[in-house]
Amino acid sequence: MVAGAVRAARRLTPRFRGRSLDRGSRTRGRYHHAVVELTLDGRKVTASEGELIVHAAARHGTFIPTLCHDDKLDPYGGCRMCVVEVEGAPRPLPACATRVQEGMVVSTNGPIRDFQRTLTEMLLSEHLNASPGGRPNELLDLADELGAETPLLLPDARRKEYDDRNRLMGYDPDACILCNRCVRYTQEVMQCSALSLEGRGGHARIVPTWERSWLDTECELCGGCLSVCPTGAIYEKFLEGEGVQERALPQVRTTCTYCGVGCQIDLNLDPETRHIVKVTSKAEYLPNEGNLCVKGRFSFNFVHHPDRLTRPLVRGEDGELHPTTWEHALETAATGLRRVIDEHGPQSVGFLTSSRLTNEENYLVQKLARTGVGTNSVHSCEST
Repeated sequence: MVAGAVRAARRLTPRFRGRSLDRGSRTRGRYHHAVVELTLDGRKVTASEGELIVHAAARHGTFIPTLCHDDKLDPYGGCRMCVVEVEGAPRPLPACATRVQEGMVVSTNGPIRDFQRTLTEMLLSEHLNASPGGRPNELLDLADELGAETPLLLPDARRKEYDDRNRLMGYDPDACILCNRCVRYTQEVMQCSALSLEGRGGHARIVPTWERSWLDTECELCGGCLSVCPTGAIYEKFLEGEGVQERALPQVRTTCTYCGVGCQIDLNLDPETRHIVKVTSKAEYLPNEGNLCVKGRFSFNFVHHPDRLTRPLVRGEDGELHPTTWEHALETAATGLRRVIDEHGPQSVGFLTSSRLTNEENYLVQKLARTGVGTNSVHSCEST
């Protein structure tokens, strides 16, 4: 239970940066000044007025299981896994959608645990294919935490298969618990209608809008829906059947190279070859808060491509390019640049910069051009 509680607390503890403590709050951008006192499992604790119970509990070390909740999204309360007993309430309340009040008495133990265990077993009875692409499965984690086992597999639990011609993301309805996280992410974070619920009852599933291909909707293939899926029902299609488990992969944190925003990413590496298997990010990373674009998440094959240059090349007297050292390459470039300036003047030289550079790097390029060389011919691909 301890390991699971730590994982949940890390996922649910809100990140305060001059904003509302609850990322799902409709009062984003405002400060919470008032502090209220409540009783949590017999302990007197404090919380900011309007804070969600699930966040207040996580800050005080109390584990409340959730499946449909995500800090990026508005309160939903759909899976009912996080229900708690609140004194005076006629029925258990969802902790991910109920805000603390002065004098509130909350209990997360007792009979409510049996309810959570039963609900987990009900979900497991329809969970026919856990993590087809090797992504973490929060439902199985929760089953381990609560000691829940699959009582039986419902004979009619299998849903209609879905295949898509895009090569990046796959979806397995038999791994989906219909928490609606992915749909809400596309609507609330990406502000588009890429995914929707289709069907009723046991036949319901998540599909791209109008059951078209992801490529034929507003979807940008950013993989955000994939990153918030709690069971791995949406996964990297190129890892399907490969037997790769994300949690078994060593990670190296780095900065995405595709633009100057500086998104922080984790390179998930093959333990033996140290080649990149997939790219992920975390909600606590700034400035992207775990969100990535299609390039940042999926365009990493160039790193190990055989045509990639890994050493500098200098053209020799035979007209061919030959590998050399960085010192020799830089000296050759500087010598050629000086010769052009001496023969044709500084205005004959132009500098091209890239939007993939940071603001500071672009500033240094223009400073080199204007003060070092003496030319104002500086251009960036971002301006075209």
